[in-house]
Amino acid sequence: MQNLLLQTTIEGDPDDWHIGRFGLLAEYLAGLRDESGQAAFRVIARNRDPRGRPDPVLSRLDASDFQQLWLLAVDVGDGLSEEDCAAIGRFRRKGGALLVARDHMDLGSSVCTLAGVGAAHHFHTRNLDPDASRHCIDDCDTTDISWPNYHSGANGDYQRVRPVSEPHAVLRDPQSKSGVIRYLPAHPHEGAIGAPADDPSSRVILQGTSATTGRDFNLAVAFEGWAEGGRAIAQSTFHHFADYNWDIAAGCPSFVSETPGDGMRHFPEALRSTRRYVRNLAFWLGGN
Repeated sequence: MQNLLLQTTIEGDPDDWHIGRFGLLAEYLAGLRDESGQAAFRVIARNRDPRGRPDPVLSRLDASDFQQLWLLAVDVGDGLSEEDCAAIGRFRRKGGALLVARDHMDLGSSVCTLAGVGAAHHFHTRNLDPDASRHCIDDCDTTDISWPNYHSGANGDYQRVRPVSEPHAVLRDPQSKSGVIRYLPAHPHEGAIGAPADDPSSRVILQGTSATTGRDFNLAVAFEGWAEGGRAIAQSTFHHFADYNWDIAAGCPSFVSETPGDGMRHFPEALRSTRRYVRNLAFWLGGN
């Protein structure tokens, strides 16, 4: 059994994207079984301790018994301390695996200084997308959110996704007609990610299409394990994993103003595809 830390970058604010809003993800991960039928992962789900000082778990992650960190960067840029980032970097260099998910504009930009994986995340004011033509608004409905904000659909709906080049292991789906993952939850304003040009271990593996402009955008970047670091995934938005995006009946913070959809509810294949993707991520990051 591997130890998996599912962690947000904010405190437990009941009206924000605290760890309780990822309960369906935690429950699903904890229910996965290995080939012998035993629990594959021991899942610890937590919010960070108060910001402004090192988090007691993240800042000592490299000395812990965790093998995986799933970091849900839901902060506005101050969610990780310098000590937290340094320890996460040491954790990966020792072979630990990372999944790092953020969201639109500068949401989650505290991940920028994470060695390797941070460079895959592009924000509005930090580590901008090297393609300047993408410095433009995609979601025009929520006017207080600027780029990057790729509109893949309403919360509660699903989007069609497609592999880039040879399908990566995390995209395999034997129950899909195409043999690969075809659907993930939609979100009105996803963030921007890309494979760092100076990291040959990374590549874009999954893309979606804007529902407003028809423009392609990246959904996931995979980092293969290498001699000096463990495997990693950069994800365009934590909303692919949020309860609200799997089931709108779970509710959302009061500041979410967009009208939700109900596509996930009426098309069970989309939720099954999403869960398969999560399963694949956990086992691949775990070295399988």
